[in-house]
Amino acid sequence: MNKEEIIKNCKTLLEAYKYGKLGQTRMPEDSNPGFSNNEKELRLVYFTLPMSLNYQRDSYKLWEAVLKTYNDEKSKSVFNIENSAKINSNNLREILTKYKIALQPNKHINTWQTISKTVFDRYGTITKMLEAVDNDYLKLKKIIQEDNKKGFPYLSGPKIFNYWCFILKEYCKVDLKNSQFIEIAPDTHVTKCSVLLNVISETESLTMTKEKISERWREILIDSGINPIDMHPPLWFWSRNDFKFKL
Repeated sequence: MNKEEIIKNCKTLLEAYKYGKLGQTRMPEDSNPGFSNNEKELRLVYFTLPMSLNYQRDSYKLWEAVLKTYNDEKSKSVFNIENSAKINSNNLREILTKYKIALQPNKHINTWQTISKTVFDRYGTITKMLEAVDNDYLKLKKIIQEDNKKGFPYLSGPKIFNYWCFILKEYCKVDLKNSQFIEIAPDTHVTKCSVLLNVISETESLTMTKEKISERWREILIDSGINPIDMHPPLWFWSRNDFKFKL
């Protein structure tokens, strides 16, 4: 593993991503209605609750379903934390399965409602939850991944949590303190790139935990001027576009 070479390749990929050389780079989360500055809480809910269902599925289809649900006046109410916390689970199931936000009619409904109840009962809104941790990534990580992990099913997982924090910054305009500590989210695409860039070996890709892969990335990028999570989009699209861009 040559750190200098890896960092050089990372900078090349970041540049390629910036100038559209990696191919199709439309993010799944671009399927959103656009939110005004006075729709802060609505925007936070829109990008939070569906994120908890983004596990082993097509992200583009998920967010397309989210947008359809939002644009339907009869189902838009699920993007209100209080409503999702209090709604009858059968009614919630009917709404979330209509456009296939939920693919698992019991587990996904339970996940959506559990997170809604946790946020509503403890903080009232996601906005107030972020205010309670002073918009600090490290404090947010503690309450979601340690203090009340069961209250945030799937969202508390290392891959989804770190990616969600990235989305909070990029799409929800949350100025997260200590955001440089957001870890890279090693999904299938990022893991493939990690092997190709010699961050990990082929064998390690099959045996290492996601946390360990994230740690490896952080170790390599120390003093490079690159935050680990900054590499997620270029790596993700590099892999999705079948590595057509050549280093």
